[in-house]
Amino acid sequence: MSDTYYKEVGAYYDDDARDFEERYWDNPVLQRIRQSFREEVKRHKVKNILEVGFGPGFDLTHFARILPDSNVYGVDVSLEMVNLAQAKIDAEDLANAKVAQGSVEDIADRFPGVKYDMIYVFFGALNTVDDLELAAKHLQALLTPDGKMVLTFVNKWFIAGMGIELLKLRVKSAFSRLKPIWGGYSPTKYLASKCYSPAEVKKAFAPLKCTYQSGYSIIYPAWYYHGIHRRLPQRMLRLLWQMDRGIAQSKPGTWGEYMLYRLEANTASSISDTVG
Repeated sequence: MSDTYYKEVGAYYDDDARDFEERYWDNPVLQRIRQSFREEVKRHKVKNILEVGFGPGFDLTHFARILPDSNVYGVDVSLEMVNLAQAKIDAEDLANAKVAQGSVEDIADRFPGVKYDMIYVFFGALNTVDDLELAAKHLQALLTPDGKMVLTFVNKWFIAGMGIELLKLRVKSAFSRLKPIWGGYSPTKYLASKCYSPAEVKKAFAPLKCTYQSGYSIIYPAWYYHGIHRRLPQRMLRLLWQMDRGIAQSKPGTWGEYMLYRLEANTASSISDTVG
């Protein structure tokens, strides 16, 4: 992996770190989705947890706090994000949390000899790796034999978003996710990134088996459609969220803004629980 590539990604998030937390706490959509991501991790008993791309440390410190008998590790390419997360760890005296700057390829060196029974990624940090299959191999090598991953990706096939952008006559924006390099959400700041379909994610992480998948913002407006959220009454937004969750695991669920996957070894998979 090119050092230059990760320096560029790290620099993007160094700059983003300046007002990241303020923007997050002003966005109830992201908060609602994050809590749903967390619930999937909480379903599993874990001893050593790894977060890839922890940002300012919202989730890493959350799990360290509620799971005091577990060890929570994290890597992020952004030094500014590492500093923000470390400040939270120090402020709460979370002795079971450790963070380091680095990429997926650096994890084994940052935390030597540690194997994880849970690896999670929230809000698409793996969309910014240059080679997803290589990143998957590094992560699989870090899993315990019965370990699991809970991974979320910015989805390639966000059908509602494509439709909204076409209605706005923004053709380039509507199909930007389908390009080999996506470029990120910002219209002014470029982020070298890629969007993946469910089939591409499962292929990259084979031989792990996808035993659960769920879409987000299939019909519930994505977090950056602020105008839609301002115009719709809260009761309607709650209904759209409930409808979204109702179809999240169906075929239309694969057309959401985000996709969440639970991956585990084939030997631990249940036929009745497996998504095809």
